[in-house]
Amino acid sequence: MTRYLLDTHVIIWIAENSPLLSDKVKNIILDTDTEKFVSIVSAWEVAIKLGTKRLNIVGGLPEYYRMVDTKGFLTLPIEREYLRHIPDLPKHHKDPFDRLLVVTAVAEGMILVTGDDNIHKYDVPWLW
Repeated sequence: MTRYLLDTHVIIWIAENSPLLSDKVKNIILDTDTEKFVSIVSAWEVAIKLGTKRLNIVGGLPEYYRMVDTKGFLTLPIEREYLRHIPDLPKHHKDPFDRLLVVTAVAEGMILVTGDDNIHKYDVPWLW
């Protein structure tokens, strides 16, 4: 079974039914023969952006969790193994959340679902 790790913006765009989502991503989300994961780092990113007003989700962080749970996404913790790879990761991206998503996808053998062009510079399987 193919396993996908969803970038934070993908989770939010799915919940909003955003036209910014690619058809490939929409099909993956609907495909019951795939496993879709989110990292707890995405919840952390959402919490920070809600606090700084860079993101608005009616209902706040509990609504984010509801979105994740109702879509059946599985949540991954941050493991020590992931962090071990951060110092060696090329500096293509300064965003610490995205850097952690990259090493998580690599460590777990997942395809990272993202529209972020900077992430595409890493040696990580991705899809958009």
